[in-house]
This record gives sequence, C-alpha cells and structure tokens, in this order.
Amino acid sequence: MLSKVRNPFIISEGRLGRALVVFMALGFLALVAAGAGAGWASRQNEAHTAAVAHTYQVELAISNARRLIEQGEASRRGYLLTANPDYRDAYHRWSAATPAALARIADLTRDNPDQVAALKLLQREVSALLAQRARTIGLIDSGHADTATTLFRTEASVRRLTTIRDTFERMAVTERRLLAQRDAAQQASVRAFYIILGVAAVLLALVALASLLTIIGYTRDLSRSRDRLRDFNERLEETVHERTSDLSRANEEIQRFAYIVSHDLRSPLVNVMGFTAELAAATTPLAELVDRAEAEAPQIVSDEARLAVREDLPEAIGFIRTSTQKMDRLINAILKLSREGRRVITPEPIDPAAIADTVAGSIRHLLDDRGISFSVRRPMPSLVTDRVAIEQILSNLIENATKYLEPGRPGVITVSGEAKRDRVILSVTDNGRGIDPRDHQRIFDLFRRSGRQDQPGEGIGLAHVRALAYRLGGTIDVDSEPGRGSTFRLNLPKTYVSQDSAA
Repeated sequence: MLSKVRNPFIISEGRLGRALVVFMALGFLALVAAGAGAGWASRQNEAHTAAVAHTYQVELAISNARRLIEQGEASRRGYLLTANPDYRDAYHRWSAATPAALARIADLTRDNPDQVAALKLLQREVSALLAQRARTIGLIDSGHADTATTLFRTEASVRRLTTIRDTFERMAVTERRLLAQRDAAQQASVRAFYIILGVAAVLLALVALASLLTIIGYTRDLSRSRDRLRDFNERLEETVHERTSDLSRANEEIQRFAYIVSHDLRSPLVNVMGFTAELAAATTPLAELVDRAEAEAPQIVSDEARLAVREDLPEAIGFIRTSTQKMDRLINAILKLSREGRRVITPEPIDPAAIADTVAGSIRHLLDDRGISFSVRRPMPSLVTDRVAIEQILSNLIENATKYLEPGRPGVITVSGEAKRDRVILSVTDNGRGIDPRDHQRIFDLFRRSGRQDQPGEGIGLAHVRALAYRLGGTIDVDSEPGRGSTFRLNLPKTYVSQDSAA
C-alpha cells in the first residue's frame, strides 16, 4: 500500500491566495465605502452650498427691492420740493423696477411660508405706497404743487414706509438665520467627508500592512525552499531524462511489436483467404456434379447433400470471406498506425485554409452528390508543422462529416481557425446527426464507434487523428449533441518543436 508523503516543496499557495483575496476584498470594500461616503458628503455639501447661495440671492433681492423703494421715495420728495424733471424721471425708473424686484423675491421664497406671508404684506403696502406717490406726481405735473404738498403732509406714507422697512428687516433676519443654519450644516458635511476619508485611509493602511506581512512571510518560506527545490530539480532532470529514454524505447518496442504482430497475422490470413478462394472455386464443380446426379440418378442424392452444396457451403464461404476481409482491414489499419508512428515529422510553413481547399477538391464529387455546402473561413492563422499529418487529419474529419449527415437536412461543413497566444485551433464544424456526449472520448479509441452503424468503417480514423495530433504536440476534442451537429477542434502549437530538440 502506498503511503502519502508530504512534499516539502509545496508552499501553502492556497492559503496565501485566500488571504490575499480577503485583504483585497477588504480593501475594495473600504474603497467602495469611502467612495460612497465621499459621494454622499459631496452631494450634501453641494446641497448646502446651493442653499447658502440661495440665501445670499434672497438677501440680495430683498436689499435691491428695499433700495428701489427708498430711492423712489427720495426722488418723489425731491420733485415735490424742486419740481425738477430729473427727480420725476428718476422716480419713474425706480417705480418701474420695483414690481420686478418684488417678483424676484417671490420667486426665490416660494418654498418658505414665513417669507411668503411677509411678502404678501409687503406687496400690499408697496402697492398702496406707489398709488399715493402716483397721485402726488400727477398733481405736480398738472401744476397743483400746493395741493400736492398738502396731500403729502396729510398722507400716511411715513407709517407705511416704516411698515415696509420692518417687513424687509424681518425677511432679512429670517434669511440670516437660515444662512447660519446652512453654514453649520455645510461645515458638518465637510467634517463628515474628512472623517470618512480618514477612516478609509486607516482601513487601507491596515489592509496594505497585513498584505505586506503575509507576502513577506510567504517570500521567506519560498526562499528557504528554493535551495531544496534546486537540488531536487537537478535530480529530477536526470530522472526525467532516464524515464523519457525508457518511455521512448518502450514506445519503439510497442510499435515494433504491433508491426511484427500485424505482419505475422497476415501470413495465416493470406492462407485462409487463399483456401477460401479455392473452396469457392470448388463449389462450382460440386454443384454441377449434384445437378448431373439429380438428373441421372436422383435416388443417390440426399437432401442433406443437396442443401450442403447449394446453400450451406456458399453461405459458410461467404461468412469466412467477409470475416477475413474485415480482419485484413484491421491489420492494415494497425500497420498504418505503426508506420505513422515511425514516420519522421517534417515541419514546414503551411496554410491550413489551402490544405482544406485541397481536401475538399479531392472529394468534390462526393460533396456535390450529397448536396453538401463546404466553406473555409478566412483569414486562417498559418502553422509551422507537418503537412502530411495536417492533410490526413483534415481529410479524416471532413470525410467523416460527409458520412454522418442528418436525414432531411442539407449538409453544411465549415473549416475555420483562430490563434490563441502561441496556439492555433482548427475547427471542422458540421450540421450532421451529432454525437452523444457520453461517446465524446470513446470515439477516439481504436475500433470504437458511436451511434447507428449504417456507414462503412472500422473505427480507426479518429484514433489515427488523435495519434497524429499527439505527435504534432497538440490535442483534439469534440463538442456535439445528437441532432445538432458536431465541432471537432484541433489544438496545435504555432510552431512544431520535436521532443528531442525540446529536451
């Protein structure tokens, strides 16, 4: 029983990886939290800044409206005392701008109930004041200055101006109180922003420190094991070289054995086939003899003799001939695989698309007879590998695709290729009957087939394809489902490197 020995060179990469993933996750969460907090704080700060700016706009609008009313009153009194038209023109300018100033205040304070109520009182008093001023100006313009002066002395404009000034002051006080509150809120959001950044910085520093300590510990362990690993590699290279040599010799022996066995099997098989031919030739005179005996002396010919000569013997010879032919094909296949294993790989630059076109051209009559649409997708990456092997692989795959079509569906075969790093993947796709997933590996075994056995073959082609792919340093697999077609993918290095040169 084999005992489990702990490899001294295996460092706990899994534990290190999990730790680093945890630290990275914590750092990421800290960044996300910092970003979310910073975004929230920024939005709060923007909102508070906008509110502060709005308060300043309201204060400016209140100050502007108050200025217009005071200047209008001053211009009216100047016109009343001097009858100078300049004062009258100035008054008209201030009076015309006053409604727009009040409308500006109303637009800015519509969301504040206290300011809305104060503005209603203000608008009522300003309207009355403007009406009184208009009467005074009209009397002066008509030449009744004395009447205008008497009216000015008796009107209640002083009380009304006092009310207007008090209302403006209350509105300004309200805005200053809001400004103080909004300044405080803005300062709080700024403090929260810096607190969030500080917490995130601390978390990131802790995560970075923990990650650094973990990596330092791993590096220390790795350094201690490097010397032992170097010694082990020196012994391993020597062991691998010995094992590779043993494996190469064993492989050569297997190929030689397969060749000898298949070659020696052919000798008795040839004898069997020869004697079967002689037996087949002998059945003709025997049948003629039985026919003559039946005509001349029917009593000497039994039913068993007649049945043996006319049915049993030809049937038995047919069975023997079919079996020997099948065995001959199997032996030829083994010989072909054995010869292919001994053939020297000759790498050269090739164009897989051109080879696919050549293969399709060689079976064009078959494609046309079966109504199969064949195409090659270009561009296709080039390869440096064995041309003969690629031709045999594509020929096997394309011919298989022409055999196993789905009844009632026109056949479509497509050859394509793509480059992935230092590898090239050649694909042969069809829309045929498909392959059961349970048989995806089985079909590459020697003498194994899948699905209905309604096509000629011995289950050798895909085994040959896999052997060739391995010799070229690649692999082959299949993606298929019954009724949905198949895709065979040949994965090869861009440039073939022999095992001897690699060693």
